[in-house]
Amino acid sequence: MAALLARSHRLGADPRNTNYAGGNTSAKGTATDPVTGESVDLMWVKGSGGDLGTLRPEGLAALRLDRLRALTGVYPGVGREDEMVAAFDYCLHGKGGAAPSIDTAMHGLLPVAHVDHLHPDSGIALACAADGEELTRECFGDRVAWVPWRRPGFQLGLDIAAVREARPEAIGCVLGGHGITAWGESGEECEDNSLHIIRTAERFLQERGAAEPFGPPREGFGPLAEDERRERAAALAPLVRGLVSRDRAQVGHWEDAPEVLEFLSREAHPRLAALGTSCPDHFLRTKVRPLVLDLPARAPLEEAVARLRELHEEYRADYRAYYERHADASSPPMRGADPAVVLVPGVGMFSFGKDKQTARVAGEFYRNAIRVMRGAESVSSYAPIEESEKFRIEYWELEEAKLRRMPAPKPLATRIALVTGAGSGIGRAIARRLAAEGACVVVADVDEDSARKVAEELGGPDRAVAVAVDVTSEEQIAAAFRAAVLAFGGVDLVVNNAGISISKPLAETTAEDWDRQHSIMARGSFLVSREAARVMGEQGMGGDLVYIASKNGVFAGPNNVAYGAAKADQAHQVRLLAAELGASGIRVNGVNPDGVVRGSGIFAGGWGAQRAAVYGVPEEELGQFYARRTLLGREVLPEHVANAVFALTGGDLSHTTGLHIPVDAGVAAAFLR
Repeated sequence: MAALLARSHRLGADPRNTNYAGGNTSAKGTATDPVTGESVDLMWVKGSGGDLGTLRPEGLAALRLDRLRALTGVYPGVGREDEMVAAFDYCLHGKGGAAPSIDTAMHGLLPVAHVDHLHPDSGIALACAADGEELTRECFGDRVAWVPWRRPGFQLGLDIAAVREARPEAIGCVLGGHGITAWGESGEECEDNSLHIIRTAERFLQERGAAEPFGPPREGFGPLAEDERRERAAALAPLVRGLVSRDRAQVGHWEDAPEVLEFLSREAHPRLAALGTSCPDHFLRTKVRPLVLDLPARAPLEEAVARLRELHEEYRADYRAYYERHADASSPPMRGADPAVVLVPGVGMFSFGKDKQTARVAGEFYRNAIRVMRGAESVSSYAPIEESEKFRIEYWELEEAKLRRMPAPKPLATRIALVTGAGSGIGRAIARRLAAEGACVVVADVDEDSARKVAEELGGPDRAVAVAVDVTSEEQIAAAFRAAVLAFGGVDLVVNNAGISISKPLAETTAEDWDRQHSIMARGSFLVSREAARVMGEQGMGGDLVYIASKNGVFAGPNNVAYGAAKADQAHQVRLLAAELGASGIRVNGVNPDGVVRGSGIFAGGWGAQRAAVYGVPEEELGQFYARRTLLGREVLPEHVANAVFALTGGDLSHTTGLHIPVDAGVAAAFLR
């Protein structure tokens, strides 16, 4: 098992060998049956799901070979081969491990000790070429066999076993429209054979291939300059995300990889994109084909927006027609008609999924598809499997069952949150809670290092990104939202939390004190909300604005005129914006905390000492002092404020806007009237 895992990791670590979560490996050996004490022949094989590069012991399925091979005697034929997957469960040895995948028969029925099934771009290029069988023979001679397209399953396992019996000199095979399978009597031999097939195919395509497989450059479709690409991508991202979220909300990913830009700059890209991807792993993640903007790179933004809207409607109609052409009474319901990949010449690729990782991987798979198309077109012509076969894979009952086994999404799944002042204190607690509930989080803070540390705590770029932003700067706020939409496709939930606090009597409060407090909290919240409303309006998906105001916006305390007035300003912004933005589905609510001492950046920055002096208590006892004066007698912590933000945005208060939630443990003088 250890040797199998090590081999899997080596193969999976190199994207030239297989795509993410694609392919599977196996090893056969003996173990002691704990019931009889006798040796039993077993096969360990990568189970359903998971990735070769990070495969762990629990990702393997262990099966008894005698029982697995006995299934050939009860195999009911291609028309009922899906029933064999359930039969694999009766071949398992011991407890635990992964569920056996559809490819189990491919490994178990081959009479060799080690098998690799992989999805290398070079191998799929031959598999998807119009004359793939002849090219395979030319490339490998008699050492590698050709197996015509067959949907993964028990019959494919029988087909490959028959090829091995008829061609004992073969080290593997190219599977039409699919990938490669290699074998060997030792793990080392199997791995060497896999790499030989992959590298030989790479050299063949490079040496034999045409120089411009995608045709000549198409005028006006070349890449924009890098800054111009990012600017255009940021302008389009919220619109595109809103379009592809018609059926269900999606998280986005944008990339401008050179191979994507080069593909879109060539004459052949409309024809090839329309043919769609081929390898089952590809189109399960990218859908049957992408949406492609058919305008030059420098077309006016308004024209591009209008055309994307038109193309989206056409795509949905075409996808529904595709479903209706091939669906029958046993087909699962249509899952949604929106594209998973949107290609924009000169700008790059937007890809979408249920979370950032899924969206990013969809983009990676379309880059795999581009490389496959390049290889096939360089030596022949790209000829993916028939549309009806693609439908059989996409709406396969076994795939549907896999989707049903997925855990229920978290309450904030697919939502993208931007939290200001999130590098410490209350903002950090809010960012952590939103991420824990499934949101992608943009950690915004004037201290970029603190923001970066929080983003890393939350899981890195697939979960959170850091942006440096001073909320008094319109330019920095606009840049922060551009970073957000480029990272995740848009913004749905914005928390105005950034703030400072200065405690002085009226006579000692300077105009600079007043301006600084109002510039960061009152003006800063206004600027952030204005940009958020613009992005949310372009998405057309509604959204949430949450203001972290304060009990001091209601309660008139001593030596607090600048802070209290700024918080009162924020509190009324909630009401004003709730009234204005409701028609766009944007809800605006607030939270009024009090006395958050422990873990608070504001209190640690001098405010705590100032307030302690006002009340005549030691600074280290300020939290307990605040707690004693409340009705509940409890200290308020950053996590309690974060809980209120989640309560407002987690779905249970979907019909609530213009509300302020006190989080003060009960301060009667601050009761809202």
